[in-house]
Amino acid sequence: MKTSVLVSALILASLPAASLAMDEHAVMQPDALKWGAAPPALPPGSEVAVLAGDPGADGSYVVRVRMPANYTVPPHTHPTDENVTVISGALHFAMGATLDKSKGEAVQPGGFFRAAKGMQHYAWSTEPTVIQIHGMGPFAIDYVNPADDPRTTATTGRK
Repeated sequence: MKTSVLVSALILASLPAASLAMDEHAVMQPDALKWGAAPPALPPGSEVAVLAGDPGADGSYVVRVRMPANYTVPPHTHPTDENVTVISGALHFAMGATLDKSKGEAVQPGGFFRAAKGMQHYAWSTEPTVIQIHGMGPFAIDYVNPADDPRTTATTGRK
């Protein structure tokens, strides 16, 4: 009994400290985002802005990806869940190991989709589009067909 009372007291005593840690916040206006070239794992042409966290490390992250019209990310998977919200434009999203633009759904601004860890999926834009991705890092992308991987193309010159 004394042990459970002591544990309860310790938990209650730590609550204010925990809520202070969660009090950290950031406010970012769209015109203040710092955009840069997307990492080599994404096809060339898109830009990324990191809003929170480090997508390459353990822990939560939030990034935005800005892509031109007719941008395609071939079929791929992730080792963690991917959560995507469309900010502007439209992103077409479909599941499967083969790119087929007659399938899927156009996700409009404010729309959301989730790709569970290991789920084969692909996406494409038909107009300039901005998406926001959040999840637990590290973020990684594994292409279903290794020939679609832009990192391979960059090192071998193939494609």
